[in-house]
Amino acid sequence: MRPADLAKEFLAAHDPNALEPLDFLRARFDAGLAWVQFPEGLGGLGLPREEQAGVEEAFAAAGAPDNNPRRIGIGLGMAAPTILRHGTDEQRRRWLRPLWTGEEVWCQLFSEPGAGSDLAGLATRAVRDGDGWVVDGQKVWTSMAHEARWAILIARTDPAVPKHQGITYFVLDMTAPGVEVRPLRQATGEAEFNEVFLTGVRVPDTDRLGAVGEGWAVAQTTLMNERVAIGGGASPREGGVIGVVADLWRERPELRTPALHDALLRLWVEAEAARLTGTRLRQQLAAGQPGPEGSAAKLLFARLNQEISGLELDLLGEEGLRHDEWTMRRPTVVDFAGRTAGYRYLRAKGNSIEGGTSEILRNIVAERVLGLPPEHRLDKDVAWKDLPK
Repeated sequence: MRPADLAKEFLAAHDPNALEPLDFLRARFDAGLAWVQFPEGLGGLGLPREEQAGVEEAFAAAGAPDNNPRRIGIGLGMAAPTILRHGTDEQRRRWLRPLWTGEEVWCQLFSEPGAGSDLAGLATRAVRDGDGWVVDGQKVWTSMAHEARWAILIARTDPAVPKHQGITYFVLDMTAPGVEVRPLRQATGEAEFNEVFLTGVRVPDTDRLGAVGEGWAVAQTTLMNERVAIGGGASPREGGVIGVVADLWRERPELRTPALHDALLRLWVEAEAARLTGTRLRQQLAAGQPGPEGSAAKLLFARLNQEISGLELDLLGEEGLRHDEWTMRRPTVVDFAGRTAGYRYLRAKGNSIEGGTSEILRNIVAERVLGLPPEHRLDKDVAWKDLPK
């Protein structure tokens, strides 16, 4: 039986209008209809990824509750595939179900204020102590840290080896003593991101993902999935910011000029090409793990969002410069379409930083997709402790 038919059979036995949403989602996970490409017993059926589309259509048609994927996007798009690939059987059983149902929110503790775009230069330390580790350091630009129950964390466990070799990957309990979350107010006026201070935080060794010192390889699984999640998501034609600007063009003919018309046409075509490329990328994912191509999708997404939001301000003129949303909110999702032009323009500036800076992604595409010679690196074989700080 096809997964879409299994979904209909499940719905016949589990009325979404009669069950509490959480009970419904738990039952759906246990039936293998959460993500069909995952193994049986872990929310899936061990089937090709493309079968998930039919499952989602069946649940949507029945008005079934979803797991608020935008709120738990870090867990779904980054933590889950990393846990599946590198976690133990016990770790998978422990974390994947409440992650997918939305009972436990996840965040990502990767970036640091002293490392910039050089993620492998991180300084947060994890020191072995008995059957666990003690972590000290600071992370920054952490989305959802103010609501997260768990975090995926990379920390330095061996400073005496080159920087990529001395990193280990952990899952951190965000309620543990020594974890402090502070809001970061951004250009939009909101505090969507956070900085996280870790002071003597104990992490049991059972919460380590992968082998000691192999955290960089584990992190690559997270990063490749993150870039696909940001730049390669499913979208209808004129979805996202290009749809907002196209609607504005149709509804406000007094704003039109020949130059703006040419600019809108160019960006509309580029947005459609990016959407179709994202569709092809997701089809390739059905055959295996994401590769460096996801970096190109995320790179294009960032540039287009910034150019399209800039075009919207050009269309609106002085009207577009208004931004009256300066209250310090703590949003749980980023909503480009439902906000003002001023918000979109300011928030899009972060697209070329989050999920890997555009400069770093260009290096990845050049070296790992196009096969161009890598940049000369003086720190390749130098112990991290001997690098200039």
